[in-house]
Amino acid sequence: MADTQLDDTQFETGDSGASQTYPMQCSALRKNGFVMLKVSVGISPSSFRFNPSLIPQSRPCKIVDMSTSKTGKHGHAKVHLVGIDIFSSKKYEDICPSTHNMDVPFVKREDYQLTDISDDGYLTLMSDNGDLREDLKVPDGELGEQLRSDFDSGKDLLCTVLKSCGEECVIALKTNTALEK
Repeated sequence: MADTQLDDTQFETGDSGASQTYPMQCSALRKNGFVMLKVSVGISPSSFRFNPSLIPQSRPCKIVDMSTSKTGKHGHAKVHLVGIDIFSSKKYEDICPSTHNMDVPFVKREDYQLTDISDDGYLTLMSDNGDLREDLKVPDGELGEQLRSDFDSGKDLLCTVLKSCGEECVIALKTNTALEK
């Protein structure tokens, strides 16, 4: 009985179950580092009881400004953090006691060579070891326009892909100078 159940089970992908963040004391965070900042939703806390989907979510952000206040009558210095979402470029703020822990995302940056852009807007990217991937779209805005125009003009491009918390996107591009040598 147990063998037939295992034979019918399909595992398309596996996840190690590892955390996408690690804790760090708020006072140890530094400017230009990464941190998970809460998305504020302008809803009263009593609403969470009736609709758990309203609980604020956190986004991976790059710290652009931080300041520390003096200790108050309850003995905690507060750290005011201002961060920019690394994927959407939205600005988020948070205040946390300096002795408390905050989540810091694991952020991976990798360069890929751009080999093609499909008609439906997906990039064909090649890693250093020759593996191809076709699951990222052309970014929106100025970066996407520059990517398309440089590729159409025949430039050999490297795309920098940032990965964190299960999301990935192209954040920068540069001309590949390694081929000229």
